[in-house]
Amino acid sequence: MKSTMTNANPDLARILVTREAIQTRVGEIARQIDHDYRDAGRLLVVGILRGAFIFTADLTRQLAIPHIVDFMALTTYGKRTTVGEVRVVMDLREPIENEHVLLVEDIVDGGHTLSYLQRLLADRNPASLRTCVMVRKVRENALARIDYLGFEIPDAWVVGYGLDYADRYRTLPFIAELKPEVYRK
Repeated sequence: MKSTMTNANPDLARILVTREAIQTRVGEIARQIDHDYRDAGRLLVVGILRGAFIFTADLTRQLAIPHIVDFMALTTYGKRTTVGEVRVVMDLREPIENEHVLLVEDIVDGGHTLSYLQRLLADRNPASLRTCVMVRKVRENALARIDYLGFEIPDAWVVGYGLDYADRYRTLPFIAELKPEVYRK
């Protein structure tokens, strides 16, 4: 899964999850979701913008069960605290009452944003609500429940496969650790 060399970009310290590992794991997750929702009728897949757009696209292309896709966008603000307040910038287009909902997120650091989303959407009375996350940083005290997880990664700044730094590196086909000197400038 890990590689110590990256010829792709001098700003990258190492590749943590290869393109091949991502493709394999996304297929495995899709098969598990197909199994878990085989009797649900339809699944509403909710990608969280911007980071989860690539993962959401790859995942939904591999689902065999009937599904529809929608997106939400959030922002976290609060410069003086380590965990800012979460605000919905773009909400779902339709009500989710009695729908089977799968939240798709790119990364969970501490789980604050995903936990907020779980509470927000649970109040809208879906038939079920589960979460699917590509990567989770290895940390204690994670707040959010994750039902489908791609990979656990070290607590480092990561980019690629939807993840960015200053709106850069998002479209890399792998997940890599960014060199600290890049984000400490």
